Amino acid sequence: MLIIGCDYHPSFQQIAWVDTETGECGEQQLQHSNGEAEKFYRALKLREVQVRVGMEATGHARWFERLLAEMKYELWVGDPAQIRASRVRKQKTDRRDAAHILKLMVEDRFPRVWVPSAENRDLRQLLWHRHRLVQMRTRVMNQLQAIAMHEGVRRKKGLWSKLGREQLESFPLAPWAQRRRQDLLELLDRLNPRIGELTTAIEQEAERRPEARRLMTHPGVGPLTALAFGLMVGPAERFGCGKQVSSYLGLVPCEDSSANHQRLGHLSKPGNTLLRFLRVEAGQAVVRSDPEWRGRFLHLAMRRGRSVAVVAMARKLAVRLYWMLRQGTEYRPSPGSVRTWGSSKLGHGVK
Repeated sequence: MLIIGCDYHPSFQQIAWVDTETGECGEQQLQHSNGEAEKFYRALKLREVQVRVGMEATGHARWFERLLAEMKYELWVGDPAQIRASRVRKQKTDRRDAAHILKLMVEDRFPRVWVPSAENRDLRQLLWHRHRLVQMRTRVMNQLQAIAMHEGVRRKKGLWSKLGREQLESFPLAPWAQRRRQDLLELLDRLNPRIGELTTAIEQEAERRPEARRLMTHPGVGPLTALAFGLMVGPAERFGCGKQVSSYLGLVPCEDSSANHQRLGHLSKPGNTLLRFLRVEAGQAVVRSDPEWRGRFLHLAMRRGRSVAVVAMARKLAVRLYWMLRQGTEYRPSPGSVRTWGSSKLGHGVK
């Protein structure tokens, strides 16, 4: 078997390799733009040996993963934090990193991580695309609100009604301010239908997946939140308990405790930023939808502050959804609680 430790960069990669049968080893730097890396891996087919490549989890490597899959090479993706923690020497270079990854693979200490399927990654692009367009629309709407307030009008959500739009367009502005208003309104008119199309696609995909339909039975959880949770958390069996899910989403505090003295800091915030954002949004939607959750939220907000209470609700919701996936059960309200639904179409504060 040919084992390759790869220190991957967007423009090049440093590799260290060893042939376990012959004992032959070596190292090399491969450029990406001139096709050197692709030629190297395609040439390995001529050796007729099993190839295993190890690399840290990183971005901008989709083409490389497709190439290895086409060549039917085995790809191991490792946890960068654990790989970095297992490094003893203080000297860090690309050559040392590649050799270190190779050593971990040979000694069977390589910390592999779960890699989502190609379909999973493509659906994540749908979620990210809609999320970025919503952010763009929010910026456009905020600028239009600023124009209205400069003219002495503050209508908040009423500015997007038919009468509010007519009032916004009726303001007498200077030439460049008028040009700005016109361009922003055109951008808003172009973004709204595109976001609507993506929202419909998300709803259809969520209805097609049984696990997403199961999560949507929880108050405040709509297609967007349910689909994102299922895609980004992956198989529920990967986690042993709800605390591991909270840690995976970055909803637990940093800790530096010693000698029976506990020191907690800010949120650790690793993992997927979009999923963490959706958890916080959905947690607030659940508070508005469920009286039991609202009572717990208000009690904690009075004791620790609103921001702490919001994160606590997001963490509680993440654990609840995890166990619903793990056990394959739908939401069951506790005795005495009254279930109501929010007005948002996607089940949380979608703008």
